[in-house]
Amino acid sequence: MRHTVPVDVHLIAVRDGEQGPEVLLSRRAGDVYASGLWHAPSGHVERETVVDAVVRETLEETGLVVDPEDVRAAVTVHHRPPGGGRERVGFFFEVRRWRGVPRVVEPDKCDAMGWFPLAALPEPMVAYCRAGLDAYRAGAPAALHFHDADDPIAHDPRVDRLRLLHGPGAAVAGPEPGVRDFAERAVGRVTAWTDVSWARENSRVWRVRGAAGGSWFVKVHQNEKFHRRETAALRGWVPGLSGAGPRLVAADPDLRAVVVTAVEGRSLHGMVLTGAEERAVFEAIGALAARIHASPLPATASGAAPVGPYDRMERHLDAAGPLLEPGDEECVRSAVTAAQGVGPLTPVVTHGDLQLRNLLLGADGVVRFIDVERSELQPRVRDFVRVLDHFDGREDLATAFFVGYGRPLTGTEEAHLVASVALDSVSGIAFGTRTGDPELVERGRRTLARLRTGSTWPFLRPQGVPR
Repeated sequence: MRHTVPVDVHLIAVRDGEQGPEVLLSRRAGDVYASGLWHAPSGHVERETVVDAVVRETLEETGLVVDPEDVRAAVTVHHRPPGGGRERVGFFFEVRRWRGVPRVVEPDKCDAMGWFPLAALPEPMVAYCRAGLDAYRAGAPAALHFHDADDPIAHDPRVDRLRLLHGPGAAVAGPEPGVRDFAERAVGRVTAWTDVSWARENSRVWRVRGAAGGSWFVKVHQNEKFHRRETAALRGWVPGLSGAGPRLVAADPDLRAVVVTAVEGRSLHGMVLTGAEERAVFEAIGALAARIHASPLPATASGAAPVGPYDRMERHLDAAGPLLEPGDEECVRSAVTAAQGVGPLTPVVTHGDLQLRNLLLGADGVVRFIDVERSELQPRVRDFVRVLDHFDGREDLATAFFVGYGRPLTGTEEAHLVASVALDSVSGIAFGTRTGDPELVERGRRTLARLRTGSTWPFLRPQGVPR
């Protein structure tokens, strides 16, 4: 008789978080196997493909709708449970796109659900699931996890049975030796490198843990411009904001690398909040933006003329040309012409990429920021561009933001904000397509469609945008 084994599937739903990637886990409850332990949404394959199975189980357990095209193979684990049970094969799948908000759909089998950093998984946790996630983090395509008969069901590092099976040419975790040496000169011996890069090309960031305790982030910039901007900000205006952002530990211009301190808090990107909590958060974001914009200008900026991004318009339009919808280019040109017609704005210190994935909410309720590689002297409306998308149908959030900021926009600022939004959308579509960032592309398309149809945000009165 041929040897057969059960086949099961496991969901690794991943989002960006404060400590890097976060994974969705549920806590098993009731009269089920491993009750009280954390586990990824999972289930058995029932006369269907493994992809169809993980899509079905995801919907049944979490309420999330996943497109089969967004399911990615992560790791396959050959597992034997404790107690001499029958071995099985588990397929772990990564999913980064879905529709809906995760919730407990089967309360008789699960009593809690939440997001947890892959680098700091909760306990107690099912050892089998923990093995799959550890193999996934290590980049192994397959793993063995055979319990001894008397092993506990829960993960116990003292009886770790995980054996990774690396593919041909597998790389060692962490960056190249030069960056490793640079980091260890800055913080001492590093015992763990965790890749926390954004899910896009050219993002290279690691969370490192030191032998004597403590953790930091090591970042390698994709070009000299971003390295120069981030180090200038971290040495210049960021320290004046009393812990609102990271502290620079070391920088190497030849490697284009920095070591920075960790910032307390969890990423606001993907965080589920009540309406009141959202309003409080956006008021805090507005107040943080006001503090950034009030930072003293660097000495090198003395006497600088007002600046604007409009000299980049032709470059952005050329790069995104084939990707634009009919009417998009006309909309962008019209918005820029209108902004130029109302006069320039005075430059201030800006974060440069003020959006939820670069903002953290601390346990103390304070909003802090990370990632200032796009910081430069620009009109203050430059920092309103990326948060504007969250005001779609939510005038209450716009009101809260500008209450926190301390004042509404002037008519001149409104015109420049519309122009900045238009250019940012075009740039985002081109950049996101080139680097594999679908979220950036979708935001750009959504914003251009709104501007193209004249459906602007309630608090904006743009001039010259086609209706």
